[in-house]
Amino acid sequence: MRLATWNVNSLKVRLPHVLDWLAANPIDALCLQELKMSDDAFPIAALHEAGYQSFFAGQKTYNGVAILVRNGLTIDEATVVRNMAGFEDPQQRLIAVTIEGVRVISAYFPNGQAPGTEKFAYKLRWLDALQAWLAGELATHPRLALLGDFNIAPEDRDVHDPAKWIGQNLVSDEERDAFRRLLALGLSDAFRLFEQEEKAFSWWDYRMFAFRRNAGLRIDHILLSESLRAACTGAHIDREPRKREQPSDHTPVVAEIDLARVAR
Repeated sequence: MRLATWNVNSLKVRLPHVLDWLAANPIDALCLQELKMSDDAFPIAALHEAGYQSFFAGQKTYNGVAILVRNGLTIDEATVVRNMAGFEDPQQRLIAVTIEGVRVISAYFPNGQAPGTEKFAYKLRWLDALQAWLAGELATHPRLALLGDFNIAPEDRDVHDPAKWIGQNLVSDEERDAFRRLLALGLSDAFRLFEQEEKAFSWWDYRMFAFRRNAGLRIDHILLSESLRAACTGAHIDREPRKREQPSDHTPVVAEIDLARVAR
């Protein structure tokens, strides 16, 4: 099973990029974030023609998440969940579905704006709610993958210039502590299971020629439960879509799981 996550920063704008990428990369489940469209505008037909079934929770202008599942896979549609039970939130930030016995979650973590702001406080509340919700999900679904735009760079090696970012949003101690608490649930960062090149990032600001200078952050992640971790055979960041005209400021992250090695 090949899993991927991609913050497309408007599916309406980036749909041709997504279709082209799926044609070149036969992903089994692609988690999308920042759809920036309402449910009635979601391109179900175009994605179905490309060979994918869609599960989505849209929101006009902001947020929105989806999971695209390759046709032919076994999907337990009764397990579809949108947002976290017990956390009232009008923002569409999370969707989950079980595919081939694997619980796949697409999440768009709050940005946070800046430490000390109400948006940052909301981010920390959301992260606390996610940890509690995930503990229950893992108890029910030991084969679990959490994918998405986390808006957290976990370590200094995930930041192009750590000294410049000290104390700022996306790299603060509070956010990194929350990331570590997610790992403490029994999750592993798929990308870090393998040797990777230095300065490997998944997001670059549109300004200041950031992509050209590789002045980026690694804030898009795939976390795997223990059983999936043992069966993960590879993980990488695909920089190619970021090179396109009118790209998203994020690029896909991919992990490969050998389901034959996954304990049930």
